[in-house]
Amino acid sequence: MKILLNLNLLCGRKIILAVMLALSLPVVFVSQARAADAVATNDDSVYLFTSFRNADQKYLRFLYSFDGYHWTNVPGTFLSANVGTNKQFRDPSLLRGPDGVFRLVWTAGWHGDRGFGYASSKDLIHWSEQQFVPVMTNEPTTINVWAPELFYDHGRYIILWASTIPGRFPNHLEATNNNQRLYYTTTKDFTNFTPEKLLLDADYSAIDGFIVKDGKHYVLVNKDNSRNALALRVAFGKTPLGPWKDVSPLFTYKYTEGPCALKVGDDWLIYFDAYRKNIYGAMSTRDFKTFKDVTSEVSVPEGHKHGTAIKVSREILDGLLAQKPEN
Repeated sequence: MKILLNLNLLCGRKIILAVMLALSLPVVFVSQARAADAVATNDDSVYLFTSFRNADQKYLRFLYSFDGYHWTNVPGTFLSANVGTNKQFRDPSLLRGPDGVFRLVWTAGWHGDRGFGYASSKDLIHWSEQQFVPVMTNEPTTINVWAPELFYDHGRYIILWASTIPGRFPNHLEATNNNQRLYYTTTKDFTNFTPEKLLLDADYSAIDGFIVKDGKHYVLVNKDNSRNALALRVAFGKTPLGPWKDVSPLFTYKYTEGPCALKVGDDWLIYFDAYRKNIYGAMSTRDFKTFKDVTSEVSVPEGHKHGTAIKVSREILDGLLAQKPEN
């Protein structure tokens, strides 16, 4: 009798346990589904590429991509340049600082200006008052300040660009207005800037510098603008200010410029403007020593010119897409 009661009691407990488990399963599934949604939301980022058009050279434009390979125009324009002698807008470089603020610099004039344009934004829609940053005032014969590029390092922003100072670097192969060198300044607040300094002098005319950190090393992608080259090289350094060593051979074909390096998965994609072909090309690398041409694997809207690509939240992109195009 005691054995029978114990068996009944045991069966009853199993039934109750089974019912409880059955009733709890939907709750568990719902909880897991919500957790999965939360993870997806937390990692909801996209790639954004700054752009301008040769046709007007006045407006900031954007492209976006979900995979880093295939790009789509964001309709409309988001900034109209109003600083510099020509109020020009070229080569926009965008970087988001640790304070969450986006910083933008650009080429403000083709020749004659000794500085670049600057503005900031929290959402890429509403912008601060534009400033002209005169970085080459100590060199009054400077012909140009081209393609300023941003890099952040240990509490400071590094801004590099290309300038020609006639007679500074004699070279019988180059015209006096084409013997470019890369310079830089640093700032913590975009109000106070350190005096300009030479960033790279590798005995060739260099423009379009772009710095990335790859592991413990830094890489400077740049264009050899010498008339017999007109293609891209890289150099390596232990700091983002050099000294830059082991300058590579040319790794793109002639008539390429405006490099931008974007990390996608395990690969670095180096986008570049193939301006004679009127296309944007790309090289893939994992060590900046061996390169694979992946132009056939990427798609970039026609007319896109020299810019930089970064990762942003989907919220930022949605805000841009929600705007009514003006141009």
